Amino acid sequence: MARRALFLCSRNRLRSPTAEQVFGAWPDLEVDSAGLADDAEVVLTNEQLDWADLIVVMEASHRRRLQTRHRNRLKGKRVVCLHIPDRYDFMQPELVALLLKKVGPLLR
Repeated sequence: MARRALFLCSRNRLRSPTAEQVFGAWPDLEVDSAGLADDAEVVLTNEQLDWADLIVVMEASHRRRLQTRHRNRLKGKRVVCLHIPDRYDFMQPELVALLLKKVGPLLR
């Protein structure tokens, strides 16, 4: 059975779309991404939260915002914070390497 990972950052422009791209081709894994800010490219929905088995946030502030706004939808969900700051471009090699190092073990 496929596992479902949801990647979240602030605006869904750089970090979470990179993670979605990097892990999108992994076998037995479905991925999606969204942003927690009101002006995100893809704003997080309740449906995405309900769909996900694993929720991966980039910063501790994202985890706090997620728990404040969506506490009821997080019951039984695994939420992991990667502590990756917003200083990378989309698909920047250093970001890809960080994601593989930090997320890879969670998905194996």
